[in-house]
Amino acid sequence: MKIYHNNRCKKSRAGLQYLQEKTSDFEIVEYLKNELSIAELTDIFKKLGKKPEEMIRKQEKVFKEKFKGKSFSDAEWIKIIANNPKLLNRPIVVKGEKAVWGDPAENINDLF
Repeated sequence: MKIYHNNRCKKSRAGLQYLQEKTSDFEIVEYLKNELSIAELTDIFKKLGKKPEEMIRKQEKVFKEKFKGKSFSDAEWIKIIANNPKLLNRPIVVKGEKAVWGDPAENINDLF
């Protein structure tokens, strides 16, 4: 099990705490420090069952300045997220072939 986490994000910290209350058997991936590859992101979205655009943080300054109002393919969004990881909604928890967005944190229950 992995949690894609940003320690500066309140919702991500809440998701991590919630996961810690359920299990200690997981890995923390600080995706802002360790870049995610195109392949990793593609796999995450497949497991989430969501399109990349659905997981974009639209309130981020970089989104508003560069991407707001523009249309991109899924592959293009994945490249954009890989180059601008701050745009990825968090936390994301992956277990096996399934993943959930941990906002609200109770969504993590779907993996147990």
